[in-house]
Amino acid sequence: MSSSQPTPGASDAQHATRPLIHAAAALGVALTEHDALRLLRLLEELARWNRRFNLTAITEPADMVTHHLLDSLAVHRHLHGARIADVGTGAGFPGLPLALANPERRFSLIDSNGKKIRFVSHAAHALGLVNVQALQARVESLRPEVPFDTVMARAFAALPTLVRAVEPLCGPDTRILALKGKWPKAELEALPDSWQAETVPLSVPGLTEERCLVILSAGSPSARH
Repeated sequence: MSSSQPTPGASDAQHATRPLIHAAAALGVALTEHDALRLLRLLEELARWNRRFNLTAITEPADMVTHHLLDSLAVHRHLHGARIADVGTGAGFPGLPLALANPERRFSLIDSNGKKIRFVSHAAHALGLVNVQALQARVESLRPEVPFDTVMARAFAALPTLVRAVEPLCGPDTRILALKGKWPKAELEALPDSWQAETVPLSVPGLTEERCLVILSAGSPSARH
């Protein structure tokens, strides 16, 4: 670890937990101090692995908190059901922070990149997340016996491509959560008519970039918000 880019660790974690707990509460997530320490441990592990495997371009500690932890927790209110899939999870976001905040739900984190899935598996073990399954696979090839209740994706693909890719994971009651930056007008207009879409603006503490969540469900078309 270089001196110019320190990562939250054991020595300063106690001081970092309070603002993290406060910011998470603004997103509707109640973290204990132990939860917050484990989330900071996740960033510590990510920074350590990143030096060898280039898992993320975000390396400044404050940016890692906002862009990885809080950006992930921002969709907590919109999770549906008990079985959650995170497709194209990368280094485990949004799946790992949400799994920590929702121990009663089961999360399948899916990515075709072996080094990223190895990190996800390592991080889940290090954090004691027994509700996380790390799967190295192309999402299009998966055929689960039971549909997922929620399928979520961050920076995975344009919405029409996303719904085609994840359709085998979905049942009639599945909710798809697509985390986006600016309102994706063209993508929404290109969606098949078999999907309903609702767009919800997201306000992430400490994050100045625009964020929104597109919530997709099967059914007749609705007005694209």
